[in-house]
Amino acid sequence: MRPLRSVTVLVLLISAAAAVPAAAAPDGQVTWGVHISLAPTWFDPAETPGIVTPFMVLYGLHDAMLKALPGNPLAPALAESWTVSPDGLTYEFVLRRGVKFHNGEPVTAEDVKFSFERYRGSANKTLKERIAAVETPDPGRVRFRLKQPWPDFVMFYSTTTGAGWIVPKKYVEKVGDEGFKKAPIGAGPYRFVSFTPGVELVMEAVEGYWRKTPSVKRLVLRVIPDPTTRYAALKNGEIDVTYWMTASLGEDLRRTPGLTLRPVVSSVMQWVAFVDQWDPKSPWHDRRMRLAANLAIDRQAINQAETLGHSLLTNSIIPNTFDYFWAPPPPQYDRARAKKLLAAAGYPNGLDGGDYIIDAAAVAIGEPVANSLQAAGIRVKLRPLERAAFQKGYSDKKYRSLVHSGSAAFGNAATRIEAFIASGGAYVYGSYPDIDGLFREQGAELDKKRREATLHRIQQLIHEKAIVAPIVQVGLMSGYGPRVEESGLGLITGYSFSAPYEDVRLKGR
Repeated sequence: MRPLRSVTVLVLLISAAAAVPAAAAPDGQVTWGVHISLAPTWFDPAETPGIVTPFMVLYGLHDAMLKALPGNPLAPALAESWTVSPDGLTYEFVLRRGVKFHNGEPVTAEDVKFSFERYRGSANKTLKERIAAVETPDPGRVRFRLKQPWPDFVMFYSTTTGAGWIVPKKYVEKVGDEGFKKAPIGAGPYRFVSFTPGVELVMEAVEGYWRKTPSVKRLVLRVIPDPTTRYAALKNGEIDVTYWMTASLGEDLRRTPGLTLRPVVSSVMQWVAFVDQWDPKSPWHDRRMRLAANLAIDRQAINQAETLGHSLLTNSIIPNTFDYFWAPPPPQYDRARAKKLLAAAGYPNGLDGGDYIIDAAAVAIGEPVANSLQAAGIRVKLRPLERAAFQKGYSDKKYRSLVHSGSAAFGNAATRIEAFIASGGAYVYGSYPDIDGLFREQGAELDKKRREATLHRIQQLIHEKAIVAPIVQVGLMSGYGPRVEESGLGLITGYSFSAPYEDVRLKGR
C-alpha cells in the first residue's frame, strides 16, 4: 500500500501544481520619449560619468552588485549579501546563485573583478587608489581589501559610480570595448535588441530575471529632444511615457483625460558654478560677485514658471534626502542688494559675464537664471550644448566664466562634494585648502557622528564662501498615457527616471 500512497500523493502534487497559474510571459511594448540623445558610451558601465542619465540604460541592460531599488537605496542585487571586517578594511560579497548574462554565461567572481579593474568612469581614481587588492577565493565570492578604512566604499562602488555594474569578461575580451558598445551584453532584466543613433534604443525582456520576470516584453527609448514634440507624441499615442515636461505642457497634460502628470522630486540639483573663481584676474574671484549672482536669481519665479512649483528651493548642491545633508539658510532674492554688491566690486554699470555654458536639456531652468542675472546687470550669453558634449567639456576643464551645473547621481553628501567641490573631483576646477583638509579628514572617519559634524562644516564653508549659486532641487515633471498601469516613475526615491523596468506594467497585465 505504501507505493500506492506515494503515487497518490505524487498525483495530488502534480494536480495542485497544475492548478497554480504560470506567470504570464512578457507581452506588449512601452515607449519612452527621452529628452536627450542617447550615447553608446552609456551602454558600457565602465564609462559611467558622475551623472544619473546612463542609469536610464543601465537599469535595463545591466545589473549591479548592489543598487537602489524601491524602499532600499542600497539593495542586494547580483550580490545577495556582503560583510565588512571590524577594522573596516575588508569587504566580502557573496554572489547570487544561478544568475546568468544574456549570452547564457554565469556571472562569476572573475567577472566582478574584471569589471572593477576595467572601470574608467567617474571617481575611478578615487576607487582604485584606495583598494589594495581584489580577491576571488571562489567563483561565488569577491573580496575587496582596502588600504585604509573608507566608510563610503560601498556607496562609491555600488551606486555613485558604474564600477559595481558587472559585464561578462570573456565576451568583452572577445569583442573589445568598441564592439561591446555596439552589441552590449549584460545581466539585467532586458537584453539589447538594436540601437539607431539619434532615434531609439530597443530592449527585450529576459524571462527568469532573478528579481522577477518583466511584465512588458519590449521597451523602446525614443529620442525626442524637443518637449513640445514629446508631448504631442504622448497625446497621439506614439509614446507612453514622457520625461521633462515644461510648465505650460504640464498644465495641459494635467487637464487632458487619459494622461497623468507624475511630478518626481528627484535628487537632481542644479546650480551655477563659478569655474573661474580661483583666477585672481576673473571678476568671479571676488566673493561679492558670487554673492550678487546668488541674490539675483529669482528661484521662486523659476520654480513656479518651469515646474509648477514642484521643485524645492535650495541653498545647497546636496539633496535633502542624502545622508549628512546640512540644512543651509533659505535662499534669498534681492536684486537691489545684488546691484549694490556689483557696484562695491567695481561694476556700478554691471558687466559682461561671458558665456553661460549649459546642457541643452536644462535650458528651461537655465534661461530664466540667465534672465535673472541680466536683470541685475550680469550680462551672460546662454550657450547650450548636447549632453554628452557638455559633460565631456565640463570634466575636461575646458569651460570658463559660468557653467550651469547639476547632478542627480546617487550617493551622500560626501560623494557629491567629492565630485564637485573637493580637489581632484571630476568637475572641480579649483578648491580651497580648508575644505580639502576637512574632506580628507572625514574620508577615514568611522565614527558617524564625528563624520557628520565634519561634513556639515564643509557644507557651511561652501555656503559662506559662495562657491556656487544653488538654484533648485528639481521637481521633474514627467507624464504617461492611458495604456500604462505602472510607469516606474518615483518608485525609487530621488531617481529621475522609470525604474526598475521589470516593475513597469501595462493595464490589464
